[in-house]
Amino acid sequence: MPDSLRAAAIDALSAADLDRKVLVTRSAAGAWRTRTLSLRAPADPATPTRPGRPEKPDLVAPRLLKKRNLNSESGRIALIHALAHIELNAIDLALDIVARFATQNIPLSFFDNWMQVADDEARHFTLLRDRLREMGADYGDLPAHDGLWQAATDTSGDLTARLAIVPLVLEARGLDVTPGLATTLRDLGDTQTAAILDVIYNDEKTHVAVGAKWFRFFCAREGAHAADRFRVLVRKHFHGQVKPPFNDRARSAAGLTPLFYRALSSASMSR
Repeated sequence: MPDSLRAAAIDALSAADLDRKVLVTRSAAGAWRTRTLSLRAPADPATPTRPGRPEKPDLVAPRLLKKRNLNSESGRIALIHALAHIELNAIDLALDIVARFATQNIPLSFFDNWMQVADDEARHFTLLRDRLREMGADYGDLPAHDGLWQAATDTSGDLTARLAIVPLVLEARGLDVTPGLATTLRDLGDTQTAAILDVIYNDEKTHVAVGAKWFRFFCAREGAHAADRFRVLVRKHFHGQVKPPFNDRARSAAGLTPLFYRALSSASMSR
């Protein structure tokens, strides 16, 4: 284990072996909780521009990915593979926010929160990968898209923008779609995968709350109105659509009220 949290995060972020990425992430989170690591050190390596990845899966444009039919086992494997890919990117996004912004004047509790997020994402990835293996598949067997890491690239120099896009747009979308997806899988008899989605959904609520808390903190420090600032940053940095349906109850409970996102939705913007 490196001597600093920043170095450990960079080590995990750079790891192409996914078992090692998960192990270093979870070990670093545990060491940071017990304060056996410093936050940073003069000899910390540079934060990589891209995370370490194995040779597979092949990364393709989103439009080239086939639609999934959940009525078949192959369709459910494709879904779980896609979700595992999202969780892998989520590990690296959490590690990157720690590594990239550890040199700034930020309260230590910020890093407490984001290492817990990284730990959760590593656990989610492991649950999904284990489920794939139970079904005779593995992560890397199917192609995946590379769009999620674009959020890190676009916001590498702006912490407030990173918070707006990653937890408050990308992860908040999980609050909208995950409950219905879990219900569909249960109706199809796949209770094992549905139970994993329940775990992910409950943790996602905490992750969005972490994002909302720190987004409001930095907006207040800059003297900016949080909801107004959010809309400006999303229009500038987010390349997809903010579209309904929204899980307003779960979003609001996490501190992301409709004032933030309703005016950004594709329905609102088309009027």
